[in-house]
Amino acid sequence: MEKIEHPFLIVQLVNKLAAAIAAALGLHVASPANIVPDYLVMCGVVVLVVTGLGLFLRSRLSVENPGKTQIVLEDFVTTLMAMLKDDVGPKGPRYFWLVATIGTFIFIGNMMGQIPGLGSATSNINVTLGLALIVWFYYHFQGFKEQGVVSYLKHFAAPPGIPVYFAPLMILIEPISHLARIMSLSLRLFGNIFGEHLVVLILASLFAFVTPLPIMFLGLIVGPLQAYIFVKLTMIYLGGAVAGDHHGEHELEAT
Repeated sequence: MEKIEHPFLIVQLVNKLAAAIAAALGLHVASPANIVPDYLVMCGVVVLVVTGLGLFLRSRLSVENPGKTQIVLEDFVTTLMAMLKDDVGPKGPRYFWLVATIGTFIFIGNMMGQIPGLGSATSNINVTLGLALIVWFYYHFQGFKEQGVVSYLKHFAAPPGIPVYFAPLMILIEPISHLARIMSLSLRLFGNIFGEHLVVLILASLFAFVTPLPIMFLGLIVGPLQAYIFVKLTMIYLGGAVAGDHHGEHELEAT
């Protein structure tokens, strides 16, 4: 992405600051203009936005007289809790913090690309791969924690609904299937967000400013949709690890 579009002003400012700090510390930097990659700067912007919004909204929370924003957020939390109970089970709400954090990060990261002067943090494969690895390691950790090592490893040989005599074959297929989830999560998100921005850039360079607008409007739909799919798959993977159930996984992975 860096080769196609013009450098973002905020990225240039961050790198100038980083170069000044490095010079003050007596550190030699081969490329002062590229100390901090643009995707890391955009990730930092997402963190600052979420932190700022969190502090702003926290000061305005009220039990007796909730505002419109608080009511919307409470509805969002209630919906997410209900989804967790459906996909993970009774223990689902304990994973709210992970699902909500990842969903918020991806949603804001996706939508930032629609703002002039900013780019989508999720249009870089390093970011989406990092998110996928977090989910992958976390749901396996929870699987071992909830089911025990032996019981959790058993479901690799005999997943729910698969006859036991298929165990020798499933021992080979299941690990590959789980590893493929890393590619599925990371490449789907990266491909959709990067592809949308790439099309906009190409059209903007070839035609008038108005031409890319329909694609940019499509990005307003793709961004939230991809955040939802990533979050939904995270819940399904957690449910499969904690309860050994894989319902709904293949339908969403085809999206």
